[in-house]
Amino acid sequence: MKKIYFFATLCALASTTFAQTEPARKDTAYNPAYNDTIRIGSILIIKKNKKAKADTTTIIADIKKSNPRKSTNYLIFDLGFANFNDNTNYSNAGGYVVNKPGTPAFNASDLKLKNGKSININIWLFMQKYALVKNNVNLKYGLGLELNNYRFRSPISFKENGTVPYSGGQQTNAPFVFRDSISFSKNKLAADYVTVPLMLNLATTKKSGKPNLSASFGVSAGYLYSQRNKQISSERGKQKNKGQYDLQKFKLSYIGEIGLGPVRLYGSYTPKTIFERSLDVKPFNIGIRFSNW
Repeated sequence: MKKIYFFATLCALASTTFAQTEPARKDTAYNPAYNDTIRIGSILIIKKNKKAKADTTTIIADIKKSNPRKSTNYLIFDLGFANFNDNTNYSNAGGYVVNKPGTPAFNASDLKLKNGKSININIWLFMQKYALVKNNVNLKYGLGLELNNYRFRSPISFKENGTVPYSGGQQTNAPFVFRDSISFSKNKLAADYVTVPLMLNLATTKKSGKPNLSASFGVSAGYLYSQRNKQISSERGKQKNKGQYDLQKFKLSYIGEIGLGPVRLYGSYTPKTIFERSLDVKPFNIGIRFSNW
């Protein structure tokens, strides 16, 4: 009998498909003639039938209906452009900006971006939509990676610490940025975040042959897990410098999305500077979202 119990338990755990093909019958699951039963989660194992001539074992799976108000979308990709508004007061930028004597002072033109090459890529591991009012008002939330690449026109460099150029070998333990002495074929600052979005979604009812219209708006909270200054030049070759460049660890952004059928556009704006001190830089992104809903 122990062998029968053991075999029945293995079948219940390993043969979900088989179990689901044998739906529970009211006269079986609740017939008082049956006893000696075991329940493992949603699996009911009936080990003995008093009315039968021989012992029998029956496996019944309780099939639970999924929540019709909640749907999940995995691996959503965003591809767009990254940029920022620079409102820095460079006359009072402090020690973060280092100027070379005899040259124009570091200014907003040094932080200008190559717009077509400054890219934002988001990889949402999942997003869930929970219906609040039918399927017309929903709550959307998820978890993903937000990757921002800012490509600079000017030959600027970010340093975590070390020798300050043009200052007679002066050492500093604080991050700084300066206008470099060489030109770069590629010069970017990358800032990557783990991000949690939360949005209110409004959608029209789907009708046959007509695309539905949807719009979402809300906020996202991001945690900075990587920052690096990647440069390519003929003098120094390819360099990928990881460090702490005075970027804030947390970022709060306003986010939005609009969709017509399968086509979806997204956007985000950070109302607070992403730097700890000196630079007043507020990023924004806009692009296309590849999603099932």
